[in-house]
Amino acid sequence: MPPLATPPHAFTAVLFGLSGCLVDFGARTLPVTLLRLCPGAASQRLPTQLAPATALAAVLGRDPQPAELLGLNQTLVETASEHAEVTPGALALLEQLQQQGVPCAWLDELPRDASIRLATPLPSWLHAAQICNTRPWPAPDACWQTLMELKVANLAGCVLISGEPRLLQAGLNAGLWTVGLAACGPLCNQAPADWQALPAVERDQLRAQATLELYRLGVHSVVDHLAELGPSLTDLAIRRQKGEKP
Repeated sequence: MPPLATPPHAFTAVLFGLSGCLVDFGARTLPVTLLRLCPGAASQRLPTQLAPATALAAVLGRDPQPAELLGLNQTLVETASEHAEVTPGALALLEQLQQQGVPCAWLDELPRDASIRLATPLPSWLHAAQICNTRPWPAPDACWQTLMELKVANLAGCVLISGEPRLLQAGLNAGLWTVGLAACGPLCNQAPADWQALPAVERDQLRAQATLELYRLGVHSVVDHLAELGPSLTDLAIRRQKGEKP
């Protein structure tokens, strides 16, 4: 990706989603896990935008038993190992932000072991949010707690980047600038090879639907994936310099 045309002081901190943002193009870890646990479920109807335990309950039509929750967590770790691949532009973007001295962290609501497994290909300096005892997304608590872990004292100039609508809503509720990822998140829900194999017309339709849904949510900018993020961050920096608030 081209160098970020933003000064080092343009952003106070950048928060990322993990699955469907930095790694796991298409956010496939959860839906693949649900299909393995419930083979009879229709893949088109899987609740891909819910927390794991809630999603399993939706597929089962009842509250999961303790043994089923244990199986969910174990299968998520196994599936995460298979999907621990960075998305386009992720490593280059992180390197540029590190060079600019911008604090960064990722957030996720998969069980901790699965999240850590997914994050394996990411640089060791990148902070993993220690989310605990917080209200679930779209409450802003996780965003605020992560910024406190980064020792960020001011919300001004903090950006959240994700393809997950509930996390983006949490960022909006927290008072952050937000950038939605249309193609690589759960809204399109396509593995990289499947995404590339789609006819161009179908791919454009999925992208357009996801983009519209993200803008309806209220995000400040939308791109396909992190490799296209540079101009979007530059635009947000200019809007900040003009005095605009998120």
